[in-house]
Amino acid sequence: MPTPKRTTVYDVAREAGVAASTVSRAFSNPRRVNGATRRHVLEIAERLGYHPNPLATALQSGHTATVAMLVPDIANPHFFGPIRGAERRATAADITFMLGFTEESADTERDKIERLARSVDGFVLASSRMPEATTAELAREHNLVLIDRQVEGLPSVVVDNAAGSRQIVDHLASLGHRSLVYLSGPHISWLAGERWRALSAGAEERGMTATRLGPFPPQVAGGGAAADAALVSGATAVVAHNDLLAIGILRRLAERGVSVPEQISVVGYDDIFGADFCVPALTTLAGPQEESGRAAVEILLTKGSTRPSDDGPRRVVLPSHLVIRDSTGPAPE
Repeated sequence: MPTPKRTTVYDVAREAGVAASTVSRAFSNPRRVNGATRRHVLEIAERLGYHPNPLATALQSGHTATVAMLVPDIANPHFFGPIRGAERRATAADITFMLGFTEESADTERDKIERLARSVDGFVLASSRMPEATTAELAREHNLVLIDRQVEGLPSVVVDNAAGSRQIVDHLASLGHRSLVYLSGPHISWLAGERWRALSAGAEERGMTATRLGPFPPQVAGGGAAADAALVSGATAVVAHNDLLAIGILRRLAERGVSVPEQISVVGYDDIFGADFCVPALTTLAGPQEESGRAAVEILLTKGSTRPSDDGPRRVVLPSHLVIRDSTGPAPE
């Protein structure tokens, strides 16, 4: 059976009684086409089942119909949700989605942006490691949206770590803990600073002692040194920068014969896949990570970073909630 012939721009033009260039402009540059003519062309195109070639439309409009997302560690399960949300929103908009990782390097991140700039319409930067000044400089030339990071004047999507960190403190205080230690991620991490500020402020309000140690690599491999440092601190509760680090801490404590949560409680951030599989299952702060990726691409599609509203660039703050599992318990007497 022969394959049905694909409807072309010339078929639509012939049926609508206009030039093929008018049909192309009706899709790629509608402002240059009379409103009535455009509606007529679109009606004919829909009836004939015509869909413009995305590449051809991109060439004519000056846009690439492509967005890129950069993450610092592609192996970190925390980024699976934002990647999935961003890719699904891009697919729904019929645009191409690219993914790259920067190996926790600000220089690599900047280099990738500059090399890809001519190939994409915008970037989603997840947990960007670049200094604020560098990020602001690049934003003047490129369409950027940040995830898990805020920079003055730029659009961003974050999970509410401030309120979530207060939930962690309240949970530990309710269990009788009077001291906690925050095992921090990289100093260049915006999240590390935000989480510490919220934890220390919450601890002060509750009359608890809070100490920050680190930085530690935000990976399972960083858990050994982090756990040893936590034991030396004498704190009865540990809050890790992320779940990977927390899982590494649990492993090290088990190796040293330290019982969790009977002797020390452990809390993480992100609620990654596997946080409930470790032993004991990890108490952690969760948020709608997939929604963060979707929202970031939505901002790019609406040109949120280059055409801010009267209230400034869009800043989306998503709710967080504490997932209580077996790694936290009453403070030891």
